[in-house]
Amino acid sequence: QVQLKESGGGLVQAGGSLRLSCATSGRTVTTYRRGWFRQAPGKEREFIAAITWTTDIYYADSVKGRFTISRNNAANTVFLQMNSLKPEDTAVYYCVADSRFFLSGRVDEEAYEYWGQGTQVTVSS
Repeated sequence: QVQLKESGGGLVQAGGSLRLSCATSGRTVTTYRRGWFRQAPGKEREFIAAITWTTDIYYADSVKGRFTISRNNAANTVFLQMNSLKPEDTAVYYCVADSRFFLSGRVDEEAYEYWGQGTQVTVSS
């Protein structure tokens, strides 16, 4: 079983930055696809970014150019650097992982088996 734990969320002013981290335990996930989703109040959960073990990277249009996903396989950790934050980025951010490499490029929730419990990001105007 894979356990994911997000950290780094908090309150930040618009234009500021935050860096989310996702620690992994239970199994080595070096070859897993990793990613981030978010869910804002009253909205559906949405894809944000994903990275394969070969470092193919995908971003949602809403965060492209502002957010950067990266991974440290040695530390079994994935990161989300968020710059130029906007109030509409306010949401609970979820770390995800999945072993099915043939699903690379999929941005739907069903393409990710393992989910963290989420970390709150609040951007004030």
